[in-house]
Amino acid sequence: MADCCHDTSCAIEALKQRQSKTLKIVLGINAIMFLIVFGAGLLAHSTALLSDSLDNLGDALTYALSLYVVSRSIREKAVVALFKGGLMLAAGLFVLGQVVYRLWVPALPMFDTMGVVGLLSLLANSLCLFLLWKHKGDDINMESVWACSRNDIATNLAVILTAGAVWLFNAAWPDLVVGLALAVLLISSSIKVLSSAFHALRRAD
Repeated sequence: MADCCHDTSCAIEALKQRQSKTLKIVLGINAIMFLIVFGAGLLAHSTALLSDSLDNLGDALTYALSLYVVSRSIREKAVVALFKGGLMLAAGLFVLGQVVYRLWVPALPMFDTMGVVGLLSLLANSLCLFLLWKHKGDDINMESVWACSRNDIATNLAVILTAGAVWLFNAAWPDLVVGLALAVLLISSSIKVLSSAFHALRRAD
């Protein structure tokens, strides 16, 4: 009987199991971080932190969906990737709405809370990116998951820098500027994910 390690179907199954294990870990991390960052965003009156928490929520949903399609067909993975892209687009538009809201209802963010929570989020998302790095080239599903995690690092760094700017200028405008930049990042990333998903769907037909 042939060794399982040399059997193609066995190798594919082993890859799926490794993907599932990684996705479960990063799902848990992002679910916990959403609760922490969202609460801190409300407390600190920070658009940047709220957008960061929404990004964590979107990632948690993305990882849950990715777990669902690990053993599915290329077409099903592409359909879920479309949904992920839609989530990212919705998050970007929500953040854009928060920026507009804060222009009409201004509040000075708490820079110390922003800095501490931003650093905590950076550590958590760096761990997620490290875990997902080896899977980024596996398929359309894991590629989109890795893209989400990469965006998180940029978001966390932006929040930390924003906290410093709010402290330095004693003003809310740095928070609004970064919130706007994060909205643009989310929307542009969603367009890339949606484009890849549409391409995969055409190939699957």
